[in-house]
Amino acid sequence: DEYIERLVWRTPGGGSRGGPEAFDPKRLLEEFVNHIQELQIMDERIQRKVEKLEQQCQKEAKEFARKVQELQKSNQVAFQHFQELDEHISYVATKVCHLGDQLEGVNTPRQRAVEAQKLMKYFNEFLDGELKSDVFTNSEKIKEAADIIQKLHLIAQELPFDRFSEVKSKIASKYHDLECQLIQEFTGAQRRGEISRMREVAAVLLHFKGYSHCVDVYIKQCQEGAYLRNDIFEDAAILCQRVNKQVGDIFSNPETVLAKLIQNVFEIKLQSFVKDQLQECWKSDAEQYLKSLYDLYTRTTNLSSKLMEFNLGTDKQTFLSKLIKSIFISYLESYIEIETGYLKSRSAMILQRYYDSKNHQKRSIGTGGIQDLKERIRQRTNLPLGPSIDTHGETFLSQEVVVNLLQETKQAFERCHRLSDPSDLPRNAFRIFTILVEFLCIEHIDYALETGLAGIPSSDSKNANLYFLDVVHQANTIFHLFDKQFNDHLMPLISSSPKLSECLQKKKEIIEQMEMKLDTGIDRTLNCMIGQMKHILAAEQKKTDFKPEDENNVLIQYTNACVKVCAYVRKQVEKIKNSMDGKNVDTVLMELGVRFHRLIYEHLQQYSYSCMGGMLAICDVAEYRRCAKDFKIPLVLQLFDTLHALCNLLVVNPDNLKQVCSGEQLANLDKNILHSFVQLRADYRSARLARHFS
Repeated sequence: DEYIERLVWRTPGGGSRGGPEAFDPKRLLEEFVNHIQELQIMDERIQRKVEKLEQQCQKEAKEFARKVQELQKSNQVAFQHFQELDEHISYVATKVCHLGDQLEGVNTPRQRAVEAQKLMKYFNEFLDGELKSDVFTNSEKIKEAADIIQKLHLIAQELPFDRFSEVKSKIASKYHDLECQLIQEFTGAQRRGEISRMREVAAVLLHFKGYSHCVDVYIKQCQEGAYLRNDIFEDAAILCQRVNKQVGDIFSNPETVLAKLIQNVFEIKLQSFVKDQLQECWKSDAEQYLKSLYDLYTRTTNLSSKLMEFNLGTDKQTFLSKLIKSIFISYLESYIEIETGYLKSRSAMILQRYYDSKNHQKRSIGTGGIQDLKERIRQRTNLPLGPSIDTHGETFLSQEVVVNLLQETKQAFERCHRLSDPSDLPRNAFRIFTILVEFLCIEHIDYALETGLAGIPSSDSKNANLYFLDVVHQANTIFHLFDKQFNDHLMPLISSSPKLSECLQKKKEIIEQMEMKLDTGIDRTLNCMIGQMKHILAAEQKKTDFKPEDENNVLIQYTNACVKVCAYVRKQVEKIKNSMDGKNVDTVLMELGVRFHRLIYEHLQQYSYSCMGGMLAICDVAEYRRCAKDFKIPLVLQLFDTLHALCNLLVVNPDNLKQVCSGEQLANLDKNILHSFVQLRADYRSARLARHFS
């Protein structure tokens, strides 16, 4: 379409009717006919050219196929020639191998005969007593001489002693001399750093009896100048690394040589170093002895871990463990006795130093039947047995002391873990734990609890200072630290042994024992608090407070006794919250709240109330209720809400008594309780009031 369109535009008269030239269909038809003829001529010319090229291509294809056939025939001929050549080569090779076997069969006996002849010649020289051969006189041929003398030495051992004793001794003497020369040569080469010469000499000495001496010399010279630092363990590690790099280039059995070097380092250098370090403080300083033993054992095992990367034979773990055991066996056998002895003396010293700083002579807490009887009586009756002790506010508990005891025990656990045999580890850890229980839980915490219990005044004491809550607070903090060490340091040592249940049982007994004394002390402290409130009420509350002489001239919102009691209660509530944590706070506050309510309830029933006095009593109870809100205990608040509702009976109009008593807060109360409050009204005996209430 495009081609025709271009042709039309090029032809005069082929444009549209609106163009510059008029449309001429005849001229356009003529142009089309001429152009079609040109295209036909061009097509014929191209077609002839295509046919010519096709004929040429067919001709060349036939020629190429002919050449390929000729090449295939040539290739087949070459392949046949190659097969023939291969068969001929195989035939020749077979002949050559057969000939070689025949030559070897002839040459081997000949070589043996020649060698035997030479050995006989050298043996004759030993028989004659004069060594003339160049191999024995030329020092540069020491390698050949060594090979000969080694073989003669083996032959001489088979000869009868009575006939050849002299020649055997000469050969043995020469054997020994050459051995010494080779070792000297090896020593010199090692000092000069000639690794290749050392390898040659070591290879020759491998068949001599003195080969082990050669290894000893090598090990000895390796250690010359190796221990120049202050850290013998680091020096030993560097030495073994250096030897490990070169020992394979010298000896045919490098793992054996390296293992012998390590054994030499452990049994001579390290053992003497450990002995010197521990001997100084064996008896004089148990603390330094234990620290040194732990440090030396740790550094030795760390060195062993570094040496594990070397090739030391099949069972290098057992090999290194035996070396460590050979050094420390005598110290580890007595370790736990020294550890427990030191821990006891150290713990006793820490406690004694603390009590001395307080100028306190520790009381003896009785044990046995009498003490157990006192404890049972105290638990059942809550009576203070024995004289009360004024502790002057001292709790006799110290976090610094506790931290010191726990730190000493922590270090003991760490040493126990490192130094104890795996089979003895749980038992040793349990012994350390019992010492911690003895000095921390019994000698310190339990003693403080006993002293604190003895320091709690009787419930009828006036202006009593209550310090037992401080004891509770500190004992709680200390026991958290004790429990943390139990879980962090003791549990990993006993978790997979029968000692676990034993430790957990002992811990449970200690907790129960302390909780029992804490409960007793808290109960007696609450009694003392209630006693203090009684003293305040008895001293401050007057009968005229609730039955004033002038009913119209009452200016106070609540009584002075109420103000002082509430102030005292708020102070004690804050102290309880600061001294305890968790559910213990709610439990103690609930108990205090119930006793506080009972006290106010019984106190209010001691008075008779006028109308204005009843209003003042309601104001007092409202203030007590606001104080009870600080407890944040629903039960306590409910009790004071009910008490407040009961106080409304003191002022309500007699006609409304029944309605008030049937209200939501009073409907469930016993009628006798309601009656007891109504009886407190000053106008109760009036017939009208009694009639309404009945």
